Amino acid sequence: MDNQVSWKERISYGLGDTASNLVFQMITMYLMFFYTDVYGLNVAAVGTLFLVARVIDAFDSPIIGVIIDRTHTKWGKSRPFFLWLAIPFGIVAVLTFMTPDFGNTGKLVYAYFTYIVLGILYAAINLPLTSLLTSMTSNSQERTVVNSVRMIFGQLGGLIVSIGALPLVAAFGKGNQQQGFLWTMVLFASIAVLLFFTTFANTRERVQMGDKNQVVPFKDGIKALKGNLPWWILLFMNVFFWVGMTSKGQSAVFYLKYNLGREDLVPLVNGLNVILLVGIALMPMLAKRIGKRNTALLGVAIGAASQLIVYVAAVLSSIPILIGAVAIGNIGIGFAAGLMFAMLADTVDYGELRSGIRAQGLLTASSSFGVKFGMGIGGAVAAWVLAIGNYVPNQEQAASGLAAIQFNFVWIPFICFLICALLLLFYKLEFDQKMIGELETQRQSGAASIQA
Repeated sequence: MDNQVSWKERISYGLGDTASNLVFQMITMYLMFFYTDVYGLNVAAVGTLFLVARVIDAFDSPIIGVIIDRTHTKWGKSRPFFLWLAIPFGIVAVLTFMTPDFGNTGKLVYAYFTYIVLGILYAAINLPLTSLLTSMTSNSQERTVVNSVRMIFGQLGGLIVSIGALPLVAAFGKGNQQQGFLWTMVLFASIAVLLFFTTFANTRERVQMGDKNQVVPFKDGIKALKGNLPWWILLFMNVFFWVGMTSKGQSAVFYLKYNLGREDLVPLVNGLNVILLVGIALMPMLAKRIGKRNTALLGVAIGAASQLIVYVAAVLSSIPILIGAVAIGNIGIGFAAGLMFAMLADTVDYGELRSGIRAQGLLTASSSFGVKFGMGIGGAVAAWVLAIGNYVPNQEQAASGLAAIQFNFVWIPFICFLICALLLLFYKLEFDQKMIGELETQRQSGAASIQA
C-alpha cells in the first residue's frame, strides 16, 4: 500500500492541479480587477455577478459528484473527465477574458454567461481530480503524500500566475490591457489543456468497492453523509476558507495600487504564494507527528495571526512588515490548504465504513461546492464593500474607498480564518490502521457476497 503510487503518477496527478490553477488563480487574483478596471463593469454589478454566478454553479457540484459515481469506463470513474473536458475548459477560459463591446447591459450578460459556464466546467474537471485521490490508494498516509505533491504542483500554477500574469499582460498588450489579458489567458489555457491530458494518461484508479461496476444511486449516496460529522465540518470550513482567500486575493492588487501606491509590488506580493510550498512540504511530516486536524488548525491560526501583522504594517506604512506578514501567513495557509483534500478523502472512507456506501463523487463534491460558494460570497462581499466605500476605478480613492479596500484585504480573511479554526476544534477523525483494516474487511466481505 505504501508504495503503490509511483513518483511518475504522483507528479502527473499534481500537474492536473497546475492546470487548474493556471485558470483558477487568474480568476481569484485578477477577475474583479479585470471586470472593473479593464472591461469597465460597475463594481456593484460585479459583486452581484460573483454571488449569483457562484451560487448557481455551486449547486452543480453535487450533480457532478453523482455523475462521477455513476460513471464506468475502461479508464475508471474520474480520469475520463480530463480527456473529455480539457479542451472545452480551455476555450471558455479564454472567452471569459475577451472584451466584446456589447454595451453596458450586453457586456454584463456576456460576463454572466462566460463566468457561469467556466465555473461549471471547472467543477466538472477539478472535482474528478479530488475524487481520483480516493481511488489511487487506500492508505491514509500515502494520500497525504500524494495530496501534498498535488498541492505543490498546484501552487506552481499559482506561482506562474502570481509572478507572470501582469508582466505577460504588459508584454502582450503593449499598453492595451484588454489584449494583454486575452493573450495571457490563451497561453495559460493552452498549457492547462496539455497538462490535463498528461494527468489522464499517467494516473490509475485502484481502489474500488466489491463490485467495481456497481452504480451508486443518489439516495444511497446520501446514506454516506448520515452521521458523517467530519464531512459536514470540512464542507463549512471550505466555504469560509475560500471567502477569506478570495477576498484577500482579489483585493491585493487594489490594496497595493491604491492604499500603498505601489502597483509595481503586485507580482512580488502575489509571488509570495511560493511560500505556500514551504507549508505544503512540511505538512506530511507535521501531520504524521501531530495529526491532520491539529496541523490544519495550526495553519489557519497562523493565517489569522498574520492578518493582524498586515494591519500593523498598514498602520506603520511598512512594506517590509507587510511582506513578512504575507510570507508567514502563506506558510500557515500551506498547512491547511494542503490537508483539506486529504482529510476529505478520509471522510469518504469514514462514510463507507459507517454506511457500506462508497459515494466518492458526491462526498468529494463538497470541496468544489465550498470553493465555488466561498468564492462567490467572498467576491460579492468584497465588491459590495468597495461600492459602499464609493470606489472609483483608475482614480485616486477617498478615505472611505481606501478603508473599504483595507477591510477586504485584512479583516475579512482574519474573520474567516478564525471561523475555520473554531470549526476544526470539532473535527475528530484521524484514520488509523485499525479503521483501515476494518474497511478492507468490509470490502472483501462485500466482494465475496457478490461473487456468491
